[in-house]
Amino acid sequence: MWERTRGNGQLLTLAKIKEFDIVDYLFELGFKPVNIRNVDHWYLSPFRNERTASFKVNRQLNRWYDHGIGLGGNLVDFAVTFYQCSVREVVRIFSDYLSFHQPTTHTAPNISTVSRRNIEILYTGALTSPSLIRYISSRCIPGEIAAQYCQQIYYKVRERKYFAVGLKNDSGGYELRSSFAKVASSPKDITTIQNGASVVSVFEGLFDFLSYKTITANASQMQEDYVILNSVSFFGRSKDFLERHEQINLYLDRDAAGFKCSSTARGISEKYKDGSSLYEGFKDLNEWLISKTPENDF
Repeated sequence: MWERTRGNGQLLTLAKIKEFDIVDYLFELGFKPVNIRNVDHWYLSPFRNERTASFKVNRQLNRWYDHGIGLGGNLVDFAVTFYQCSVREVVRIFSDYLSFHQPTTHTAPNISTVSRRNIEILYTGALTSPSLIRYISSRCIPGEIAAQYCQQIYYKVRERKYFAVGLKNDSGGYELRSSFAKVASSPKDITTIQNGASVVSVFEGLFDFLSYKTITANASQMQEDYVILNSVSFFGRSKDFLERHEQINLYLDRDAAGFKCSSTARGISEKYKDGSSLYEGFKDLNEWLISKTPENDF
């Protein structure tokens, strides 16, 4: 069985899929080994909630086995079980994967320190990648909420291609997030979402904003505008927009930079309100949401 990969016309076979390194693929899905013993990598099971790692990958053989359910096999077998899909659908999933990744037999690269100048946006689309949807879910954000504000961004760093969850900023650049990437393309700027409201809520990052939308999804609330700073250092850029509102709610990180920014803002005007007490004891709103959400809610 085979299908053509998108964009380059190559043929993708089941044999080729089975050659992909399972440890690398688990890394992209957001799963990291709890313990490594020689060639054996032990994980908390990707298939269910557990506290003791029972899922093993023998990297030399490139085979997995879940002791909790008594199943194992190659990467195709894993994908059928993980995505609850047919073998034909697995081929489609990995056709996308191969087109925008270059699988290796080594640990997936951490590209979080890549310069914005080296990131080239190829094109954008709807959020459909199973690995990105899984990543969003791991942050306790429902897929339908993420899909309202984010896109699937295909981009290139030097000669390697990737895709990520992307939030467009006011200057046309993107904040890019995946299980192994936290980067931004040029130009970097704030993101404003305007609904013609008299109240605006301010967030430091993408997942804090999505967390707020998740928390308030079923609440009866007044219309709001939103600002995602994409860096607390960009607060000054948002002031002209913020000052048009009667009330400005701040949901910044509870760290030194966030506290300083909030304190400075509240010194400017009584319109600024610090809402971070909601997640006291946590670094940010998303961290608080994750702590309050049962693992199987999404």
